[in-house]
Amino acid sequence: MISFNRPYLTGKELGYIRQAHQRAQLAGDGFFTRKCQVWLENKLGTKKALLTHSCTSALEMAAILADIRKGDEVIMPSYTFVSTANAFVLRGGVPIFVDIRPDTLNIDERLIEKAVTRKTKAIVPVHYAGVGCEMDTILKIARKYQILVIEDAAHGVKATYKGRELGTMGDFGALSFHETKNVISGEGGALLINNPKFIERAEIIWQKGTDRKRFMRGEVDKYTWKDIGSSFLPGELIAAFLWAQLEKANQITKKRLKIWDRYHEAFKSLETNKMLRRPVVPINCQHNAHNYYVILKNKKIKKRLIRKLEILKIFVTSHYEPLHKSKFAKKYCKKIFYLKNTNFVVDRLIRLPMFVQLNMRQITKIIKHMKSFLNFQK
Repeated sequence: MISFNRPYLTGKELGYIRQAHQRAQLAGDGFFTRKCQVWLENKLGTKKALLTHSCTSALEMAAILADIRKGDEVIMPSYTFVSTANAFVLRGGVPIFVDIRPDTLNIDERLIEKAVTRKTKAIVPVHYAGVGCEMDTILKIARKYQILVIEDAAHGVKATYKGRELGTMGDFGALSFHETKNVISGEGGALLINNPKFIERAEIIWQKGTDRKRFMRGEVDKYTWKDIGSSFLPGELIAAFLWAQLEKANQITKKRLKIWDRYHEAFKSLETNKMLRRPVVPINCQHNAHNYYVILKNKKIKKRLIRKLEILKIFVTSHYEPLHKSKFAKKYCKKIFYLKNTNFVVDRLIRLPMFVQLNMRQITKIIKHMKSFLNFQK
């Protein structure tokens, strides 16, 4: 059996968890939390990093910091996970869905300005598959209309746009360390605060609405309730696990890129013969091999291929069901643009197995059966 995903261990996770226990501090914001946050700040180049329970939590913090209120509009793609929208709906915001580009499957930056109104509060680009959105254009629009940019970089650890790490270009960036991501902690995430004016309030919100961070630094003699907030920080066991992964982030990325490149080269002939379309990575982007997908000719072939591979115990999967098609979106989203590319992709895209332990024998088997099936479809 070839599973779609398998969580990877570097070998040091359990040892660091043991160390966390020996330090007698299992609650959050301890030794390993600080090590992870300093790593993110130094390696990614963000002003401040705060570990969170998940990327969802990071987005929810960003929505609070952006002061999203009832009726505020937030521009984002529909082709994304529900957390991208939920974080803002929870604050009363209204998602405004914009179509994706046909090449990268990222939000189409050429359509964003048309969606801006006097109610627009933020733009949320989603860096699909670890390939950067056209951030220069997005940031230019944001500056023109004085709106915030919140990068959903759930796929983006160790990927760059024009040499800049994903998640570090907008006012905020949200990372994911879910077990399906490149660097993992089971569940987990981080909020990157790139605009320094938000750092102090972010720390308060992160610490349940108190100024406990200032107390820990010796800046005040006691901490008190200062703002709204919640328990966004993870425990030390999660941070200890994550630290083992961050130490090996470069090696993990290299191994995944090797698998990605093997797929990409193997499917070149199928793309030439118009049997599928491979991922597109612009020259100004360095991706991180978060996933490998192909776009097939139609929905019927997609269903047949998934079923065929399932019989062979090779498990592939679709990706997002577009948010704009859900009943909930129809209730809460007052304005929906025509999303031609989003509708096209969701009916045709499949993701292939991608995890560090995937060996060349397994990859060759996947490629062989996909080629056999698709060549027969001629």
